[in-house]
Amino acid sequence: MTLALRYAVRSDVGLLREGNEDSAYAGPYLLAIADGMGGHAAGEVASAVAISALAPLDADTTGVDMLQALADAVAQANVELREITQTDPATEGMGTTLTAMLWAGAQVALCHIGDSRAYVLRDGEFCQITHDHTLVQSLVDEGRLTREAAASHPQRSLVMRALQSSIPADPDLTMLQAQLGDRYLLCSDGLSDVVTDDTLHKTLQQVADLDAAVEQLIDLAIRSGGPDNITCVLADVVDSEAGPVAPSVQSVVVGALANGEGPPTLRSDSPAARAHLLTHGREHLASTGHDTGAGGRDDADDGDGQAAAGGSAGGIAADGSGPAQAGPDNALQAGPQQADDEADEDQDAVAGSGRRRWPVVTFILVILVAVVGAGGYYGWRVTQSQYFVGTADGRVAVFRGVNEPIAGISLFSVVQRTSIPVAAMPATEAESIRTTIPAASLAQARQIVLRLTRGYQCDLVQAAIGRWAANKPRLAASLAASQRGGRTKRLLPTDAAPRLPWYPPSPVLPSFCSALSGITW
Repeated sequence: MTLALRYAVRSDVGLLREGNEDSAYAGPYLLAIADGMGGHAAGEVASAVAISALAPLDADTTGVDMLQALADAVAQANVELREITQTDPATEGMGTTLTAMLWAGAQVALCHIGDSRAYVLRDGEFCQITHDHTLVQSLVDEGRLTREAAASHPQRSLVMRALQSSIPADPDLTMLQAQLGDRYLLCSDGLSDVVTDDTLHKTLQQVADLDAAVEQLIDLAIRSGGPDNITCVLADVVDSEAGPVAPSVQSVVVGALANGEGPPTLRSDSPAARAHLLTHGREHLASTGHDTGAGGRDDADDGDGQAAAGGSAGGIAADGSGPAQAGPDNALQAGPQQADDEADEDQDAVAGSGRRRWPVVTFILVILVAVVGAGGYYGWRVTQSQYFVGTADGRVAVFRGVNEPIAGISLFSVVQRTSIPVAAMPATEAESIRTTIPAASLAQARQIVLRLTRGYQCDLVQAAIGRWAANKPRLAASLAASQRGGRTKRLLPTDAAPRLPWYPPSPVLPSFCSALSGITW
């Protein structure tokens, strides 16, 4: 039994990106994917350089130290990136992820750096065989973050290790053992960030046809918003001698290295798919009557045309002879002039799509900002028409707004302060003030404060009257100190009547206070 590969590959620009910075390669001995980083700093150049450096390894690997060969190719790509940066300083900061698998029968050499991923589906079990070199993954490894929280972490795309021009690359190099029936998936984070591992597992297990599986994976990412470039390399390990299907023999390159993104196929009638077609200006595909994409292989395909997978995303044959087509029925090729014309049309369409896309996105963002801003301003105006009585620095005060903060922001302000200490108020009223007393208007709030002020003044006067009554001098209950013979001693008419010492008059209770009870003066 001789193990070989049957593969399909596809790259899609997604819904939001201006261009494709991913590059991928699939051949009989080599599977590789690179996700360029740097945006304007030439991420597509970095990914293309990485794949170009590895492509020569797609040859008979008998007797080859595959791990060393991968390490040497990565080092060569590192040197080329550095030379490009020295020649063109505008590319400073460019880099790329890289995940590659070099095959020799059942022996597989795996090279990985960055956050692109490799998975294997074996005997129904699906698992990731690479380790993300990201900040979030390091936090998960240290036990400081759960996998569930990592999936939505705002810094999940921050890569800690990558193939860059500024520093030597340090890839993970591992040997693996393949088995007949294995299915391997290499993908960029444009897929793994928006489609869960469970969904990937279900798709790869349920969709047997490689082309259809790749199409469905791309469609799942598009349906999830397609925020990034999406690239997939899918390969089955088959028996090249006695297997029911023949292995693939033609190498395919897609993405930035293929220098074109081609027409996207109509994957479904979902809103995301329709938006995708409109974005790229390819509405005519719906009426062509055939599919030139990853699923464009004739049923009669004997396997040699497997490389057509991904053709809709700019796939070209590794020998540069043009788009990799599937089956003998597609063997005819257009002349040079027709090819040039088609290339010019494709470039014009891509340029036009970029010009149309950004004004639409900008317009939508402006509308969203305006709606959110108007809603926020209206809500703030509504809160500023409400009032309540509460405490400020331990004293009664009138507030405008609402007493409940929103998103940690206080929506009230003091409009009137008083000198009434809350601690001096009766317990019932003090508690009401601490929990705030709502008012429909500023006038009503001031009426509440006026009532509280008068009550406080009455309490002060009543307390003063109580003290005055308690301290007022009084005559003796009887002027007789003793009795004799049952007769009471009387004052002579000539004796002077006793007088009390001078004492201030009683405080006057305001007219708005109720009369006190239990107090005499």
